[in-house]
Amino acid sequence: MVYRCTLGGETYSFDDLKTLLAVASSERSGDQLAGVAAQSDVQRIAARYALADLPLQTFLDVALVPYEEDEVTRLIMDTHDKVAFAPLAHMTVGQFRDWLLSHEADTATLAAVAPGITPEMAAAVSKLMRNQDLMSVARKIRVITGFRNTIGLEGCLSSRLQPNHPTDDLKGIAASTLDGLLYGMGDAVIGINPATDSVANGMALLDMLDHARQRYDIPTQTCVLTHVTNTLEIMNKDGAVDLVFQSIAGTQKANEGFGINLSILAEAQDAAVGLKRGTVGQNVMYFETGQGAALSANAHHGMDQQTAEARAYAVARAYNPLLVNTVVGFIGPEYLYDGKQIIRAGLEDHFCAKLLGVPMGCDACYTNHAEADQDDMDNLMVLLGTAGITFLIGVPGADDVMLNYQSLSFHDILTLRNLLGLKPAPEFAAWLEKMELYDSQHNRMREIAPGQTRLGQLVGAA
Repeated sequence: MVYRCTLGGETYSFDDLKTLLAVASSERSGDQLAGVAAQSDVQRIAARYALADLPLQTFLDVALVPYEEDEVTRLIMDTHDKVAFAPLAHMTVGQFRDWLLSHEADTATLAAVAPGITPEMAAAVSKLMRNQDLMSVARKIRVITGFRNTIGLEGCLSSRLQPNHPTDDLKGIAASTLDGLLYGMGDAVIGINPATDSVANGMALLDMLDHARQRYDIPTQTCVLTHVTNTLEIMNKDGAVDLVFQSIAGTQKANEGFGINLSILAEAQDAAVGLKRGTVGQNVMYFETGQGAALSANAHHGMDQQTAEARAYAVARAYNPLLVNTVVGFIGPEYLYDGKQIIRAGLEDHFCAKLLGVPMGCDACYTNHAEADQDDMDNLMVLLGTAGITFLIGVPGADDVMLNYQSLSFHDILTLRNLLGLKPAPEFAAWLEKMELYDSQHNRMREIAPGQTRLGQLVGAA
């Protein structure tokens, strides 16, 4: 079907739904690389006018990737909740935007309709929204999950403590971990990207993290971000697995590039739930996504990168994850060229995921060859915090010396909590206070005595 819009006396035509969505997208280098971007700002606005008049039902009638060829499409269509969708069924994309911004669309109502919203609907409506619109709606949505603490509560901001090391040196990782804990980091997860991705190395890292967790009785969860098949083998060898990690994307072909399919994810989820290691919940999956992943694998099927990214959230939603995050600027300037594009993408990803009922966090990050700097990450961090982000990732000094990219530091996230009056997860906050590291009355980390190191303070308190 051809979609048309007349603007300024000129008629603009869009050959199919994929083209309409792509041309309506905000400018980004990945869509230009793929040859699907708008050719002018006027054409982009015309596409948005046409998209605003499109019934939401269209996304149930037209599959962007054929049902017969793609298991992600089948997942989206087969699990769609018609009852939850009923209050929205009469709306166009533009009407949906207006409704989302209304007082009627409150926290409880948005939770109720989430199973009826497809990723393509979420992506479409986001293309009609300014940054403040994305933030205003996302802030109303609460997705609460649990394992050894409770993630996503109102007034809380959790963090992933990322103590990566270029040689997986256990002492180096332990030092970074303890340093992060002393800044109140790590309630979402203490998660290591291994420099050497093997079953044996994964088990060694997990054993070290689990030993530290048990020694200090820390109410958090640990994870080594190895491939899901390695984690399955580690569980078979009785390794200390809390969370199963996997990078995911929005098409079957892209997921095959990651060496996974939906059945492998289901097998891993079942195995991890069976371990019963959680105390307050059994959300055992941790997923990472990022705009450009499908395009970089030549597996985007002609979709714009933001729509393909939103489809990854349908994959995540199916497995009741504890955590999901977009590594928003990690793939590089070929996909998100500069700070402005990274910031917009981060807000879009957060909005779309939360709208679908996914517990969304972000690695506010960039590579050193992108046209971005730490001020851009500060801006994105504050915007996401205001929008109610579930968690952020922190690394020592904001510089990941293993993955060679720039993120947020422990200090940055602590500053954001202070700026916005946000707290760690309640169980974790109680532990910090017990360790005499945190003042809950004033919601701040305690001052350090002269001459006392942060590492020594935690060891001494224990």
